[in-house]
Amino acid sequence: MLLQILSILIPVLFAITLHEVGHGWVAKQFGDRTAEIQGRLTLNPIKHMDPIGTVLLPGLLLYLGGLVFGWAKPVPINPMNLGNPKRDMFFVAIAGPAANLLMTCFWSVFFTVNVFLFGEQHYLHPYLILMAQTGVFINLVLMVFNLLPIPPLDGGRVLRSVVNEKIGRTIDLIEPYGFFIVVGLLFLGALQPIFKIVQSIATIFI
Repeated sequence: MLLQILSILIPVLFAITLHEVGHGWVAKQFGDRTAEIQGRLTLNPIKHMDPIGTVLLPGLLLYLGGLVFGWAKPVPINPMNLGNPKRDMFFVAIAGPAANLLMTCFWSVFFTVNVFLFGEQHYLHPYLILMAQTGVFINLVLMVFNLLPIPPLDGGRVLRSVVNEKIGRTIDLIEPYGFFIVVGLLFLGALQPIFKIVQSIATIFI
């Protein structure tokens, strides 16, 4: 049971951790050291865990047998420290999903290597396979989900950085309600087709 829990927990924690570190690291390259100063450019998952979004809500949804949904503590970004805030925020926002794509590829390679190095008779084989499958799926989900063009998701930030200022101000007005919009879409099942697409894409990697 412990090995099974770890097989799921390890890829999930690294998925949310590297996603957030990706944002902070790219922001630093463009001049904003806020995340670094606050100690958030670390691979320690505890630094990125949100008590409600990372622990309580996912655990409750898992217990209820529904769609597991959660979030990490957002890495602090100060656009005023960026050289060109509008342009640079595009790269800062896209960095999180890009990190998830890289991790998807990593877990895909991990899966292939495990198949070749460990036979099915090895006692770790099923847990390593489960870890790789979880890694691929959770990172694809995070990547696709965060690219939805709804602020404050990364896709909303990307959209804000490429539209003109008039449309941008409209997006800014929507942002305070974005979280409720996303949660509503999830519980209404409107995002289920996206997760089905992710499941299909996952078969390419594993």
